[in-house]
Amino acid sequence: MEYALLIYGDEKAWAARTDEERRTNGERHARFVALLAERGVEMRGGRELALAGSATTLRKKGDAVSVTDGPFAETAEVLGGFYLLAADDLDVVLELARELPEDTIEIRPIVPLPE
Repeated sequence: MEYALLIYGDEKAWAARTDEERRTNGERHARFVALLAERGVEMRGGRELALAGSATTLRKKGDAVSVTDGPFAETAEVLGGFYLLAADDLDVVLELARELPEDTIEIRPIVPLPE
């Protein structure tokens, strides 16, 4: 199975972090990636995303399409990054996700492409 780990956080809180706090966060992500390899879980992708304000949102209503700058919704927590993993089951992914430094991680199974 493939799983997306969607990492949410508060951009204002991130901006307020010290260089040391950011370095520690990066080290924890590096340990997470090493742990994946140790557990035999394949990381198929993952990256930190640019700030939510840099997003472009496309909305469709029937044949009408609008494109606006910025995210769809104004919220304190925004999607800040993701990992795409291949693992045997959700329990493995849940155990691994506990090692990430962020407080909110949404885990979603990936729908397989039709053959």
